[in-house]
Amino acid sequence: MSALPQLEPADAMGAVADVLVQTRKTLGSVPNMAKAMANSPAVLKGYLALSTALSGGVIPAPAREQLALATAEYNRCEYCLSAHTFIGSKVAKLSPEEIERARHAESSDPHVAALLALSDAIARGHGAVDDTVLKTARAAGVTDAEIAEVVGNLALNILTNYFNILADTDNDFPVVTPHEQN
Repeated sequence: MSALPQLEPADAMGAVADVLVQTRKTLGSVPNMAKAMANSPAVLKGYLALSTALSGGVIPAPAREQLALATAEYNRCEYCLSAHTFIGSKVAKLSPEEIERARHAESSDPHVAALLALSDAIARGHGAVDDTVLKTARAAGVTDAEIAEVVGNLALNILTNYFNILADTDNDFPVVTPHEQN
């Protein structure tokens, strides 16, 4: 059972109701994560704003899903891993092979692989990366805008990973369990 109540849109009032209506408009549904985030309308609004802003950036949706998968696997967030496997497959049309590669911060596409490697290095270094990491990314064609958006996507994904791990959000997607770590 979730550690935070999942507020139902039909029962919500005031600011909570407003942000849940906005969630449905933005996402097309109100997943359990949003229902739990609605305990603080500010958190849910922040999530929606950053997600919406990044969706208008230069990194395409399939690559954003791959970034989300890599981060969810790294942070061992079953909820986000489940959600992004579903969205990656059904919406972004990623193959099962690419979804599995993304969970290891890899891709058969060299440019996406460079984005994933950069994101993974940033996450593992807690923001600090060696100059060679940036040089390698740039040599693979990663632009300054993409570097900035990798950080933005990482922040968004860490927000949702940590939130769902702490809240123990009830999973409303087909369950995907993180790989065993050695």
